[in-house]
Amino acid sequence: MAKSSSFVDSFCHRSGMGRALRVPFAPFIQGKHMNDLIKQERNEGVLTLTFDRPDKLNALNNRMYTHLADLLLAADEDDQTGVIIVTGGASCFTSGNDLADFLQHPPTDLDSPAFRLMRVVIHLQKPLIAAVCGAAIGIGTTLLLHCDQVLVTRNAKLRMPFVNLGLCPEFGASLLLPRLLGHARAARLLLWGDSLDGAAAVACGLANELFDDGQQCLAAAQHMARRLLALPQESLRQTRQLLKQTTMPELQATIRQENLLFIKRLKSPEAQTALNAILNRSTDKKSLTGQPS
Repeated sequence: MAKSSSFVDSFCHRSGMGRALRVPFAPFIQGKHMNDLIKQERNEGVLTLTFDRPDKLNALNNRMYTHLADLLLAADEDDQTGVIIVTGGASCFTSGNDLADFLQHPPTDLDSPAFRLMRVVIHLQKPLIAAVCGAAIGIGTTLLLHCDQVLVTRNAKLRMPFVNLGLCPEFGASLLLPRLLGHARAARLLLWGDSLDGAAAVACGLANELFDDGQQCLAAAQHMARRLLALPQESLRQTRQLLKQTTMPELQATIRQENLLFIKRLKSPEAQTALNAILNRSTDKKSLTGQPS
């Protein structure tokens, strides 16, 4: 029962995006430790995946990227799952990459965990809803470009500070953002790293609906998922495929180009200086407050 993996494999082979994905079917991967940093909740065909690392503002490390990709692939294969919700809970979506892990274990090729997750997401056959409360930094924002519906709170903060960090855009943002927002507005977000609050995200089309608080946002995501479940499922999946098929080849090529450049940029003096400065500030702050690193 590996049709999703095969579907992804064929695209990856043709586009040169990396080796084939080989993930065993396991609808719900159990266990504590690192897996506990992404909570799973199943409710009548709706799978909710929640980043649960509040002490790190839900920063994502390599093992979380791997686990999230595995969960999404398994859900895509699971006949009992119809819709997937991704969230960070009622306070923070994700602060982006865990910088300490990122610098210790940087992506070195197209099969690195974060890049593999990108391939999995763009080939999902089931609807993906994002419920964004609070900060959504870096990949926390670029992920939203691939969700079918994006719900945000007023205090949401969407930001892509790639240039500020000496890096480059990822997850197809350099292609999709200008098409969605126009060149000038996309440049403000990608070149300057300007942030958007929830209302601005809805106004420019990055998000669909705005909510006053996290609980309202999460409840609305569940309601939206149930509405999708009530629709003819095969028709829903085929329509999603039609929506994506015209841009898929270009998107794949763009993501590949971005990722190759990202690997190079990460080794650059500009990126190393910027990332280490942030990491050192964080370490100094913890030392002053007596918090463990």
